[in-house]
Amino acid sequence: MAPPRIDPRQSSVHRSRMPRPELLETFENPYADRDYEIHMDCSEFTSLCPVGGIESDAEELALLKGGAPDFGTIRITYTPASKCLELKSLKLYLWSFRNDGIFYERAVNRILDDLVASSSPKWMRVVGDFNTRGGIKSVITAVHGKAPAR
Repeated sequence: MAPPRIDPRQSSVHRSRMPRPELLETFENPYADRDYEIHMDCSEFTSLCPVGGIESDAEELALLKGGAPDFGTIRITYTPASKCLELKSLKLYLWSFRNDGIFYERAVNRILDDLVASSSPKWMRVVGDFNTRGGIKSVITAVHGKAPAR
């Protein structure tokens, strides 16, 4: 007798609520009277391709909503106002993208929107530098506010 098939609609992968901006925490900027830049590289960003991919003929992918995993680096640069982003909460927030399908463009813009809503920076840039898939490299950039003069 064959083992029972897993119904992907019943998998915990599909019950996650993604992303989870309520995970983001901030702290008071200790130098709010000074303009300075904070830069963070998050090299372990993972989400699922919302439409599959070139590997979509693999039977295992039927268990995933959308398809194969996407990997990339999220680069966040900002000039804080009164609040700074707390790093552990940022990590947990970025992990909340893991189990659902999302296009790169939507992921990067959603990250920017959520980070701006939680920290109200003077300026922020989010870059999604995604691994090559199907021979195409994607780098998505979203910006809030006017970049500081250099």
